[in-house]
Amino acid sequence: MSDSAPYGFETLQIHAGARPDPVTGARQTPIYQTTGYVFRDADHAAALFNLQEVGYIYSRLTNPTIAVLQERIATLEGGVGAVCCSSGHAAQIMALFPLMAPGRNVVASTRLYGGTLTQFSQTIKRFGWSATFVDFDDIEAVKAAIDDDTRAVFCESVSNPGGYVTDIPSIAAITDAAGIPLIVDNTSATPYLCNPIAQGATLVVHSTTKYLTGNGTVMGGCVVDSGKFDWSANDKFPSLSEPEPAYHGLKFHETFGELAFTFHGIAIGLRDLGMTLNPQAAHYTLMGIETLSLRMARHVENAKTVAEWLEADPRVDYVTYAGLASSQYADRVKALYPKGAGALFTFAVKGGYDACVKLVDELELFSHVANLGDTRSLIIHSASTTHRQLSEEQQIAAGAAPNVVRLSIGIETAADLIADLDQALAAATA
Repeated sequence: MSDSAPYGFETLQIHAGARPDPVTGARQTPIYQTTGYVFRDADHAAALFNLQEVGYIYSRLTNPTIAVLQERIATLEGGVGAVCCSSGHAAQIMALFPLMAPGRNVVASTRLYGGTLTQFSQTIKRFGWSATFVDFDDIEAVKAAIDDDTRAVFCESVSNPGGYVTDIPSIAAITDAAGIPLIVDNTSATPYLCNPIAQGATLVVHSTTKYLTGNGTVMGGCVVDSGKFDWSANDKFPSLSEPEPAYHGLKFHETFGELAFTFHGIAIGLRDLGMTLNPQAAHYTLMGIETLSLRMARHVENAKTVAEWLEADPRVDYVTYAGLASSQYADRVKALYPKGAGALFTFAVKGGYDACVKLVDELELFSHVANLGDTRSLIIHSASTTHRQLSEEQQIAAGAAPNVVRLSIGIETAADLIADLDQALAAATA
């Protein structure tokens, strides 16, 4: 593909990063199931290890199949580079790793996936990092939470589980003024519905396990670098601006410019953390991305239909879908998410916790699964599963109160999904 051609999203989701195999002419990207690569000679090997030449050394670091996936996701997100890894959780650590140090903190939204809340509130303490959680609808609170030790701000474009949509440009204005990067998890929206980099994000993370793959088969994660942040503007990010002892004093930002974060993610992050994506998983994800726009359009169409039906049902207290005309986020969706608000949301069942559990057990088409973004419609009671480790106060703040269930709407016939919910609600609220 010509880099200068103004290709559309649907073309890029199929072709970006991929070329026919030079040896066999294979049109689909092959699975390069290998651990190592033969060097041309000793000088070639030395140049690769010294970061003087780009190429393949060992599949913990780089692999041709994964390289295509990285270029494709970066292209769709409007970034300069990307690093794929073993899961969405791994991607979050990979994103923070070059930025943080003992005593430093990240300001994060209260509306995050339960596993992320646990990772940020508990696990990162073992690195000497900390997190401050804030309602990102309260812009002044976000500003107030940033201090001299803050090294990043983190949010989700469309939050899990509630499906709330973030005002990314407003948050980006705050991080720009503070001179720190904004990291946006774009898993639930995907680059088809939202482009965080165009709205001001520095880094974008994904659980590729979800909508990008789209079929519930493999795990994966990705960090996309916008290439727009000046890592040398101050002394806050020495991993990127100061000499790196492991590479004879090389300075990543000085040497690699806009690709500094990407090269650091491979040469340091994957090298030392080892959160490597396997090439077969990359292959499945590449195939999934080829139909991303088609699937997301249907996901959104079905989600809106189901959410409107639920909103009108007397057995339901409320529905959080931001794509509803009644949503407090309706104007924000029109401005920042014009193709739709995704297919993830919650609804409150009259009867509380017990009714939610009964509802989950009675459903037939919906699968009770701790995942989202599948072609199949999924349901989970977050308070008893993904957000179980949180206090009830934290659950409510995250949009996972005991009386709500989370839906991930698939691409089945919408009428069939409604019929399934109807019969299960009847049993749950009898």
